[in-house]
Amino acid sequence: MYKLIKQSDQSKARLGELKTAHGTIATPFFMTIATKGVVRSVDAVELKNDLHLPIILSNTYHLWLRPGLEVLQAAGGLHSFMNWHGPILTDSGGYQVFSLSHLRKLSEEGVKFQSHIDGRWLFLSPEEAIKIQQTIGSDMMMVLDECVPYPAEYDYAKQSTERSLRWAERCLEYKNNNDDYKSNAQQALFAIVQGGVYQDLRQTNARELAKLNFDGYAVGGLAVGEPRQEMYQILDWVIPELPENKARYLMGVGYPQEIVEGVRRGIDMFDCVIPTREARHGRLYLWQHDDLSVEDFYSTIHIKNEQFQQDFAPVDAQCDCYTCKNFTRAYLNHLFRVDDPLFLRLATIHNVSFYQKLMGKIRAAIEGGSL
Repeated sequence: MYKLIKQSDQSKARLGELKTAHGTIATPFFMTIATKGVVRSVDAVELKNDLHLPIILSNTYHLWLRPGLEVLQAAGGLHSFMNWHGPILTDSGGYQVFSLSHLRKLSEEGVKFQSHIDGRWLFLSPEEAIKIQQTIGSDMMMVLDECVPYPAEYDYAKQSTERSLRWAERCLEYKNNNDDYKSNAQQALFAIVQGGVYQDLRQTNARELAKLNFDGYAVGGLAVGEPRQEMYQILDWVIPELPENKARYLMGVGYPQEIVEGVRRGIDMFDCVIPTREARHGRLYLWQHDDLSVEDFYSTIHIKNEQFQQDFAPVDAQCDCYTCKNFTRAYLNHLFRVDDPLFLRLATIHNVSFYQKLMGKIRAAIEGGSL
């Protein structure tokens, strides 16, 4: 599934290819978030033909609730439903164990959720998480885990991490032995390393998961409030414990400089809501330098600010996205102020394009020997 092409001489950064049922992706790459089967305000045809996205990420929990498995099954899976024919990764719903903690009850068997939509109770076990992702038809599935909160006491983190390991084993068992699964055997399954901020828990969990021969390995439970340097330290602990011949995924990260630092430490895959969420709030990304080792290689502007009302320059003169080629800062400022939905689309296109260019620059830097 993963093929290593080049290992950097400057760091642990690496170039590779990740083969999926819906195409091969050059690594490192960034996954744009399509939580509910849509990148808000941009359709799947634009994502593929205009923005050239290599992959999107959707959320198992949210798709389970709406549109529901009956609809997805009748549609032939999420690819057909949203008319996206590239790779899809789905998380397991485990993050909702963390983010919706006031609406859930956790046990060894799984998680009992109270729907945030209508209040009904649902039960998500490791086996059910895989079954739901089979119905969705994603190219890469994630095991069910609990995202250890920050801060967390050692004993809690240890108990949670050990339970997540047992859940991962159950996910793998279901994947390998469920007859229904064999009809979609091209789906890959990724494990998730947990352990909070504790070195022994992180390294032990990574070693135990590595023994189980998953298709890929993610580092979870980061970017949940811990200092940035602490996140980098955890990656330095974990990455040496993971197989070199498998893809490595840092979940929920992040800002451009965090992605660069993650790549330096050997990460191949990233996802985050930042480019799309911040676009909706008027924060747009601009290039400053091609040298990614410079801390301020990018900057941001808040397009809603009054200073842009008569600024007839493109959002970023160095950007060739649809938004920058056709519209000015002044016009986007106007769209934001009148609350027109077109703003969401144009801002999202720009920020998503910025992140795709960022990954291209990172791959070029590894190829050129500067990262």
